[in-house]
Amino acid sequence: MTPEQIALVQTSFEKLKPIAARAGRLFYDRLFAVAPSFRGMFRQDLDSQSRALMHVLAVAVNSLGRLEQLVPTLEEMGRRHAGYGVRDSHYAVVADCLLWTLAQGLGADFTPAVKDAWIAVYAALAGAMQRGARAFTAETAAAWYVVEPTFPVCRRG
Repeated sequence: MTPEQIALVQTSFEKLKPIAARAGRLFYDRLFAVAPSFRGMFRQDLDSQSRALMHVLAVAVNSLGRLEQLVPTLEEMGRRHAGYGVRDSHYAVVADCLLWTLAQGLGADFTPAVKDAWIAVYAALAGAMQRGARAFTAETAAAWYVVEPTFPVCRRG
């Protein structure tokens, strides 16, 4: 991520703020149209989920200049998402839906440079989340092997 890409992402996100609720809803409508199986991972109503998405994006976009401070939070989000059933392959679907949403919301302002900037930013954010998810998966797998059974053992005799 270059400083120019960060500036493009921050400027373009500012343009989305007036339609944040609609943009969030567009994203989820697109996501569930492209990947209907994802719907089961979301327990909240879509309006609440859309607001949460736009809030998380705002925090991330505003923190791009100090990404190293955001990484632990992103890794924790990745662990939580892994617990919801999110897999590495899902991140590409989300990226496509995010780019589609940005194109819809920004119109002519979604230039090739803006698109490339968002791709770079998403790669950095998603990469941190995926590292957290892999840590969760490794921790869960390790815990599986050390858990002692808590039920009585049936013995023949």
